Amino acid sequence: MIVKHLDDILGTSADVDTEGWTSRRLILKSDGMGYSVHDTVIKAGAELDMHYTNHLETVYLTEGEGQIVDLATGQTHDIRAGTLYALNQHDHHILKANKGTHMRMVCVFNPPLTGQEVHDATGAYALSD
Repeated sequence: MIVKHLDDILGTSADVDTEGWTSRRLILKSDGMGYSVHDTVIKAGAELDMHYTNHLETVYLTEGEGQIVDLATGQTHDIRAGTLYALNQHDHHILKANKGTHMRMVCVFNPPLTGQEVHDATGAYALSD
């Protein structure tokens, strides 16, 4: 059984902070679950171009509001606490947090992340060995 608390992650190498987001990686590849789980905060006003070509991701929004834009269709979806979206087609998207409010979400990745990934120039995470 694995039991962790967010306090166990804060300030460690599994607490990754960038200009537009902070990701606290709770379950990682090394935990052997076949997926990873992240407590992620998209910073207020951030606009992130992402394209997970190597991973599938499911996101459940727990705080804040913003938009996700499907770049293949141009469709914009308003998202708020209680919204779930799944990038089941490796969807290229833009994620926007409304100005003045952050978005907090639970993110699940398959295959799992190791914990040190940051987005590359295409908005993807590299696959780990």
